[in-house]
Amino acid sequence: MANMAQAIRMALAYGEQNLGVEHIFGEDVGPPLGGVFTATQGLTKTWNAPLDERGIVGASIGLAYSGVRSVAEIQFCDYIYNTIDLLKIAGMSCWTSNGDWKMPMTIMTPVGAGIRGSIYHSHSFDATATHLPGFKIVMPSNPLDAYGLLLACLQDDNPTLYLKPKALLRVEGEEPIPGEPGLTPEGKKKLKEMIDAPLGDRSKWKPDWPKLTNAVVPIGQGKIVRGGDQVTVVTYGRHVLIAAEVADELRAQGISVEVIDMRTLWPYDWAMIRGSIEKTKRVIFVNEDTEVTNFGEHLIRRTVDELFYHLHARPRLLAGAFVPGIGLSDNLENASVPQKSDLIEACKAIVAERA
Repeated sequence: MANMAQAIRMALAYGEQNLGVEHIFGEDVGPPLGGVFTATQGLTKTWNAPLDERGIVGASIGLAYSGVRSVAEIQFCDYIYNTIDLLKIAGMSCWTSNGDWKMPMTIMTPVGAGIRGSIYHSHSFDATATHLPGFKIVMPSNPLDAYGLLLACLQDDNPTLYLKPKALLRVEGEEPIPGEPGLTPEGKKKLKEMIDAPLGDRSKWKPDWPKLTNAVVPIGQGKIVRGGDQVTVVTYGRHVLIAAEVADELRAQGISVEVIDMRTLWPYDWAMIRGSIEKTKRVIFVNEDTEVTNFGEHLIRRTVDELFYHLHARPRLLAGAFVPGIGLSDNLENASVPQKSDLIEACKAIVAERA
C-alpha cells in the first residue's frame, strides 16, 4: 500500500499531467530533495523557492490572479503565521469580486505533532485556518483520502488549504489508490521502485508513474470510519487512527463508539455529524490544536444550539494543552496533545453521564 507521502506525490503527478497545474514550489520542493517529506519527488513542475513564506504565498496569489493553477508549500505550518494577511486577501478575492476573480491556488503545509519536532515543528493550524473565510480546508487521515482530497483541491477555483498531518506521512493505507501495482509486498516494493527517488545521484532518475485516475474525494464530505450508538467521536487527521483504535478496544468492553472523520474542516459535513449525534446522544470533539479558541469549540456551540434537546450528556472537547509550544521529550509531547488513554477515559466518562 502507498503511504501518504507517496499518495500526495501521485496526486500532484496527476495534477500536472491532467489538471493544468503549472507550478509546484516552496522551500526544497524541487530537485534534488523533492520536499522535506519527499512528497514532491520526481515531478516536472517543481522549483525551489527562497526561504520566504510571504514570498511563496504572494507568488501563489499572483499566479492565481493570472489564471495559473499552482501548489505552494509552506515547509512546516509553524512558519505560515507571518502570511496571515496575505491568506486573508486570497480568501477575500472571489467574494469581493462576486466570483469574477478566481483563485485556483492550493497552499499545502504539514501540521501537528507526532514526530518529536519540538517547539518549531509541531504546531497545528486548524483553528487559525478556519478563521480565514473564503478558503476550503482539508486534512486527510489516510493515503487514499490524501490522494482524493488533493485532486479535489487541484480542481477548485477557490483557494484551498491542504493540511498534511506530518505524523501520518509515512503511514500506509488500508485501501488502495487506483493504479497501485498490487497490494502484496511485491506490489509495495514495485511502487517504491517506480516512484521513490534513489539515494545518491538523482540527476538521471525519472519516476515511472502508475496509471493514475481522477479519484476525487469531494470537499465537504465526511466519513464514518467506525459505527456505534452510544457516543460519537468527531475528529480529523492523525486522531482518526487513534479514535478508531479506541472504538475497537471499547467495543470489547461493551461501549459502542461511532467515529467520524471530518476530512474537510470547511465546508464541513454537518449533516453527517448531526445525524450521528441525534443517534448516540453524546459527542466528543477531538483534535490536537490548543484548547482555547479551538475549532471544536465552534462545533460544540453549534451542537448545543441545534441539538440541545437530543443530548443525554454535555458535549466534550478533547484538545491540545494551551501551551506556547510542544516540548521535545516524549513526556512533554504526550502531555501536550490528546493520547489514546485520554480518549478512552473521555468515552467512558461521557457514556456513564446522565443528563
